[in-house]
Amino acid sequence: MTTARLPLFPLHAVLFPGLVLPLNVFEERYRAMMRELLKSDEDEPRRFVVVAIRDGRETAPTGSGMPDTAASAAVTERAPAEGFGPDPLQTFHRVGCVADAATIRERADGSFEVLATGTTRVRLLSVDASGPYLTAEVEDVTEEPPGEDEGDEAGALAEGVLRAFRAYQKRLAGANERSLASGAELPDDPTVVSYLVAAATVLD
Repeated sequence: MTTARLPLFPLHAVLFPGLVLPLNVFEERYRAMMRELLKSDEDEPRRFVVVAIRDGRETAPTGSGMPDTAASAAVTERAPAEGFGPDPLQTFHRVGCVADAATIRERADGSFEVLATGTTRVRLLSVDASGPYLTAEVEDVTEEPPGEDEGDEAGALAEGVLRAFRAYQKRLAGANERSLASGAELPDDPTVVSYLVAAATVLD
């Protein structure tokens, strides 16, 4: 199994492969991450891992040795003393998604506008909070395509999911069959369907 150590960006949201994530980066811990990513060659992917927070907040005190120009007293009071507790791994869900930052634009105030795309899912093995920003050792989550016999079953399941999803969209919009616009074509690949439906469903 392939492992790597990558910067970690925790959010109260889940990123899925193939989906786009706009970010407004204002906290110093993550400004430092973006400055580091900008040092890499433009031809190389600027990768970091987005992971959903299990317990806690998106903001936390800045890592040791870093000025915390964006911190407020309120945020500091709410966050754990070390930012993410004695074992940061327990703060996050174990499966995240590698993001490729196609655009990193620094604003005049030092914050960043970032546009990233999810690429592959990974499992967190460990989290290091000792540096200026979080890093994680991760391993790839293998996405096994369905075999020949399983393909028909997966396709049928995907069709059922899409029917339920369309009904869900209508209920959410408060629209009936005739008044609801057909909208964009939905994919038929079962893996893509699983990501799209999970990302588009309104859940806590």
